[in-house]
Amino acid sequence: MYLAKVFIHLKANVSDPEGKTIQMGLNSLGFKSVKDVRFGKYIEIAVDTDDKSYASKEVKEMCSKLLANPVIEQYSFQLSKLDGQETII
Repeated sequence: MYLAKVFIHLKANVSDPEGKTIQMGLNSLGFKSVKDVRFGKYIEIAVDTDDKSYASKEVKEMCSKLLANPVIEQYSFQLSKLDGQETII
């Protein structure tokens, strides 16, 4: 089994109102060194296979069909082998 850690965020040329709101909030709390924030999503998916290339193919398909909007978002992911005793938290 593989654990996919999926990172989804807006493309660089897309406005990020949530990021701007977070930036303004951090600045108002005194964190004046924060000059930009980009907001994104993080998803963990357990893929029940022992074939890493199959797991990668499946995760790419999940991202392109449902998890990310290819018009405004981009994604990346990492795969790690689970030993069967680990759980997703």
